[in-house]
Amino acid sequence: MNFPPARRGTLASIAAELGVSRTTVSNAYNRPDQLSPKLREKILQTANRLGYPGPDPTARSLRTRHAGAIGVLLTEDMTYAFEDQASLEFVSGISVACSTMDASMLLIPAGVESNDKPEPADTAARAAQLIGQAAVDGFIVYSVAADDPFLDAVQHRGLPTVICDQPAEVPGGNFVGIDDRHAIQPAVRTLVDAGHRNIGILCIRLDRHPNNGPVTAERLANAQMHVQRSRVQGVLDVLSTIDPTGEPASADTVPIVERHINNEATAYSAAEELLTAHPELTAVVCTTDSQALGVLAYAEDAGLTIPGDLSVTGFDGIPQAVDKGVTTVSQPSRAKGLEAGEMLAQLIKSQDAKKPQAPQRVELPTELIEGTSVGAPRI
Repeated sequence: MNFPPARRGTLASIAAELGVSRTTVSNAYNRPDQLSPKLREKILQTANRLGYPGPDPTARSLRTRHAGAIGVLLTEDMTYAFEDQASLEFVSGISVACSTMDASMLLIPAGVESNDKPEPADTAARAAQLIGQAAVDGFIVYSVAADDPFLDAVQHRGLPTVICDQPAEVPGGNFVGIDDRHAIQPAVRTLVDAGHRNIGILCIRLDRHPNNGPVTAERLANAQMHVQRSRVQGVLDVLSTIDPTGEPASADTVPIVERHINNEATAYSAAEELLTAHPELTAVVCTTDSQALGVLAYAEDAGLTIPGDLSVTGFDGIPQAVDKGVTTVSQPSRAKGLEAGEMLAQLIKSQDAKKPQAPQRVELPTELIEGTSVGAPRI
């Protein structure tokens, strides 16, 4: 049996029943400070009884010229934001800022190219469509390549935008992040100070186009993902200081293995590839904690002790790595999200007031957490 749709109340019907104006009813939703708590509660109870859901958000956004939401552009698939600890903390920080702004958050997953899923030929068109239809007041761009079509689409929208992590050098851009090149160096020095000289590197993607294997000097130099490039360069900076020949360390002299996707399986396979191809290594520097955890897992299966046979360092400071004793660099992922959200709120207010602000740049501090994963090299 088909039932007719239930009739819902309207602003007019609620106003008529209570003997107040439509503006008064509207104020109960849009300007509650204009009403006494008692009157507002009475209006909301009547609206609930009559089945009135509140003002139409589309009409409201047209009237106020505000969507009441901010867009967060992610390089990764949607699930990554809720599975990767660093990303989860970042989004959590943004959510705090959203609460202060009284705004919602729209996650926009750009996705990443992989060997199994190459980048579609119409990526630019898809980016323009997804970004163009996003009903938001501004964007937070989270860690995308400098040449990413989604970043280009965001810039074409002309809305207030904050870039977090990368790219760091967008002309006129607002940025929140860390100094990745210098941040990783204290972890590398713990290995050098312990006596290690045969050190390898694991990193995640350096470019939108996949390379699941060794990294060449050319790939590193041309990398469009500057966070990972900077961390690898930071490692090489330290290793250059101990090279007996006096030559700068490079991707041609230091073994580096890259993985495009950053998860448990790829971290394990990267560790296996690096250590199988280079059994002489006594230490591995990882540019993420997830990769360091992959090294621990592979070492256990291979019968290697940490740090007796192999030392390892990570980056991010996620609880899972710290709990396992990984020496790592802790970065303020949640604080980055909060800072980016608060910066965007200021930009939106400035735009409303027609008082444009100069580009803002905030670099947050990092901290070395010394664990039990670094020891003297095996003899």
